[in-house]
Amino acid sequence: MRQEVIMPKIGLDMEEGTIVKWLKQVGDKVAEGEEICEIETDKAVTSIESTVAGTLVEIVAQEDEEVEITKTIAWIETE
Repeated sequence: MRQEVIMPKIGLDMEEGTIVKWLKQVGDKVAEGEEICEIETDKAVTSIESTVAGTLVEIVAQEDEEVEITKTIAWIETE
């Protein structure tokens, strides 16, 4: 089953974040809790962890792209 990865709201004032770097690529296996990308907010760069185990099947938001909170940034196919 496909699970979406969304841009999380890290701070009270956060409205969007920028994808700094993808640590995993399409086709890579990911474990629950494993870091999959880094995002930058107006205050810091933070790693985003997968909430499920599976395979990264689609990257929606590319590096250097600004994404609003709760918008899909990737999809993981669970096992």
